Amino acid sequence: MPRYHKLGDIPSKRHTVFKSKEGNFYYEELFGTIGFDGMSSLMYHTQRPTQVKEIINTYSVSPKAAVENNMKSMMLIGFNVKQESDYLKSRKIILFNNNCQISLASPTSSLKEYFYKNTDSDEVIFIHKGSGKLRTLLGNIDFEYGDYLVIPRGVIYQIEFNDDNNRLFIVESKSPVYTPKRYRNWFGQHLESSPYCERDLHPPTELETYDKLGDFLLKIKKDDSIHECNYAAHPFSVVGWDGYNYPYKFSIHDFEPITGRVHQPPPVHQTFETNNFVICSFVPRLYDYHPNAIPAPYNHSNIDSDEVIYYVDGDFMSRNNVNEGYISLHPAGIPHGPHPGSMEKSIGKKETKELAVMVDTFQPLMVTDNALKIDDGKYYKSWLEKNK
Repeated sequence: MPRYHKLGDIPSKRHTVFKSKEGNFYYEELFGTIGFDGMSSLMYHTQRPTQVKEIINTYSVSPKAAVENNMKSMMLIGFNVKQESDYLKSRKIILFNNNCQISLASPTSSLKEYFYKNTDSDEVIFIHKGSGKLRTLLGNIDFEYGDYLVIPRGVIYQIEFNDDNNRLFIVESKSPVYTPKRYRNWFGQHLESSPYCERDLHPPTELETYDKLGDFLLKIKKDDSIHECNYAAHPFSVVGWDGYNYPYKFSIHDFEPITGRVHQPPPVHQTFETNNFVICSFVPRLYDYHPNAIPAPYNHSNIDSDEVIYYVDGDFMSRNNVNEGYISLHPAGIPHGPHPGSMEKSIGKKETKELAVMVDTFQPLMVTDNALKIDDGKYYKSWLEKNK
């Protein structure tokens, strides 16, 4: 997200002496990606952020494929994923490839006992059910139903939920997550034709600073392993920062749909991009207004993409028997489109109230045991004509 932001106290010139009112040094840290070529922020700590006391434990969280070469369309019943108290344990990977991991989570408790940092991937956490506060070393963000939380790799965070009924759809990306380039001009500003603008992107606004030494448990994800580390300094020791690399939220309800006289292709729904996949938002919108328009999407082959749709709310007009929390997987190589009767029923309709999140990957997705446990087992046959 190429947009400058700052929070807290910072010196007038970078890489210069910066002290507290009491005369104590603040410690500068460059927090960046893609070497020194990507987006970065400069942070200033009350304590050195490098103080590791002990590596306590390391264990693998690498996903394992139950189906490597999948050619079957699947419908996963997302709300059947088991609830867990612990935030990290609640995250169940259902689909993955070398570029991304797609997970479902239903944590019943807040993450307060330890701090978490994902150094493998940027995280996009879609809030389907629940509300609360994302607490990070760069500040806090309140969230609620419909929010995307975009957390760049390396951000240390905790997460507080207001109750125990939480449903999260999580996408981890090995490459950075950006707003689509075609929505921005050469200065990085969002264009008038973009379905959202900078006003809709909400960075942290509340900075918590702790000048504390002690024992602080930090769980770090690296190379698909969790490393449990004991840090001497509180991870939230930042008194101020500025730059371009920080977490933010965007509400799916602020996505303004692009419509036309005839049915528009899926890229008009694009919300985020990476090097290897895109994330799109389907939101309530007026249907196509050509007098003979067919509002339902045409049959199409994603020859280069596996398509994943997470159904959030409303009546998804191209699918039969779909409820909230369901997830469809359409692998590349097989055409898919409206269920029998859906195309005909859509003709003459004026609007749709659907709400969904789509992930289109440019490499095939592997299916895990977590996915097979919630698969309905019959979706791939759902396009058959019953009377033929």
